[in-house]
Amino acid sequence: MEEFHKVRRLPPYVFEQVNRLKASARAAGADIIDLGMGNPDLPTPQSIVDKLCEVVQDPRTHRYSSSKGIPGLRRAQAAYYARRFGVKLNPETQVVATLGSKEGFANMAQAITAPGDVVLCPNPTYPIHAFGFLMAGGVIRSISVEPDESFFPPLERAVKHSIPKPLALILNYPSNPTAQVATLDFYKDVIAFAKKHDIIVLSDLAYSEIYFDDDPPPSVLEVPGAIDVTVEFTSMSKTFSMPGWRMGFAVGNERLIAALTRVKSYLDYGAFTPIQVAATQALNGDGSDIAEVRNIYKRRRDVMVDSFGKAGFEVPPPPATMFAWAKIPEKFRHLGSLEFSKLLVEKADVAVAPGIGFGEQGDDYVRLALVENEHRIRQAARNIKRFLSTADETMHNVVSLNAHR
Repeated sequence: MEEFHKVRRLPPYVFEQVNRLKASARAAGADIIDLGMGNPDLPTPQSIVDKLCEVVQDPRTHRYSSSKGIPGLRRAQAAYYARRFGVKLNPETQVVATLGSKEGFANMAQAITAPGDVVLCPNPTYPIHAFGFLMAGGVIRSISVEPDESFFPPLERAVKHSIPKPLALILNYPSNPTAQVATLDFYKDVIAFAKKHDIIVLSDLAYSEIYFDDDPPPSVLEVPGAIDVTVEFTSMSKTFSMPGWRMGFAVGNERLIAALTRVKSYLDYGAFTPIQVAATQALNGDGSDIAEVRNIYKRRRDVMVDSFGKAGFEVPPPPATMFAWAKIPEKFRHLGSLEFSKLLVEKADVAVAPGIGFGEQGDDYVRLALVENEHRIRQAARNIKRFLSTADETMHNVVSLNAHR
């Protein structure tokens, strides 16, 4: 049977190929060290779990909740932005709770996109940034992910040559997958460009609290006047180790937040009320839980950079996020990231995310998630070292599937 229209518009989900291979290897008894999916392994802080358990005992909280988020939760998110970024938000009109930042992005795309609208999207980037707009009928125009002067010439060309003129520009810093961090000066230039050309800015700030130096990543909303054109998405998944709780936010421009809120009101009743109450407590906390999570990821990052480097697989130290973005070793680069990722599962019992899954500009790279403990990361390095040291003998008959492209 012919595929449905919106399904046809989506490119193949390349991560599924690695996932199937990983599942098959585990079924055969292999101990796969999974550095692929960014699925935090750290437990949710006990105080947040305790608050959930307390509130869930009240049967009144078992009813439908509020799609836009209970008032206390929206006030807590506004207070977080005031403390962390010095940004003042009206919790009634400029904050809406989402079921994670991924859902927020997808529904914002549904809210603002007309068929054929052009959206400027970094390449490589987190897949929903492009796929959300593709599913909404939009057209993606790829731009650079580098947060420097090279970012802007492609934007100028896009405005000049795109018909219709671009609707929106997507930002993602700290970046998933590249871990690059933007500066406030860069954001000032972005907002000036967006206002000049009447373009919406959608910023994914999911990794605002996972950074490894003394310079916390800024919010684009810190730029004076940015709120005129900007909505920013955040998530509690990584900050508070709450991925399965599905709790995130969109904040910013009132008109855009109203559009997202209206679309969501037709689609969901919001997160379970006890989850929203527990999330409120987390946001109102003293920040110690966040600091502990940050320190654990930093130790894991340092172990990965050191042990993988000694194994012959150079991993640049990421300044932020829970990911490392590493170039495929030279002798395997011709295979492409998907085939190399499959090889690591088959030959080294290590799963990674192929860079091609984040856009064609990522095909020379793989993404490594810091979701295994330090012992397991060292074991992954030993496995990879063994694979690399024997590759000349065991890889002579491997031919790239892309060799003739």
